[in-house]
Amino acid sequence: MMSEKEKQQKGLLYNPYKVEGDSFGIARSLVKAFNESEFWKDRTALNQLRNIFKYSYDDIILTAPFYCDHGINISFGKHFYANTGLTILDEAQVVFGDNVFLGPHVSIYTAGHPIDESVRNLELEYAKPVTIGSNVWIGGNVVINPGVTVGNGSVIGSGSIVTKDIPDHCIAVGNPCRVLREITESDKKEWQEKLSEYNNSF
Repeated sequence: MMSEKEKQQKGLLYNPYKVEGDSFGIARSLVKAFNESEFWKDRTALNQLRNIFKYSYDDIILTAPFYCDHGINISFGKHFYANTGLTILDEAQVVFGDNVFLGPHVSIYTAGHPIDESVRNLELEYAKPVTIGSNVWIGGNVVINPGVTVGNGSVIGSGSIVTKDIPDHCIAVGNPCRVLREITESDKKEWQEKLSEYNNSF
């Protein structure tokens, strides 16, 4: 028979209270220490928290408060930035590409619960991975649901509830989140012109 952890990893129903290991307790302690630290001038607590992540890089920026369930299922790419209030329920894998920027109060959920109440009331759940591509910007108060992939170079508008995959290089907004339009060459040209103005303002 499969263990509860094996069921969890396969995306099957499992009992979260019977999953083997103490990653939940370890994460709680390290998250608390980080959130109570002077993280803006002393990275000691952040670096201790980073030890539980699957991987991360030295240039990671997390702005407290931060919360995760386990940490061991989270992979951060290079040049990652999260504003205050990032919540990650990492019962399954959560993978961030490089150059991902998150606005305040982004929530990423891998855990889901049965629609049928008789099954849900047995305290069973399932978990599906979330993948955020590289060069992604996610606005404030966005919720990303289990099993979602956000494509490379895309922008998710603030307040969106993402329930389905978002393709590469597009702007997506709403509840439920839908593609508004593709990011075009004219967008790039406009922002390169603004960058030139910025560089020439000194």
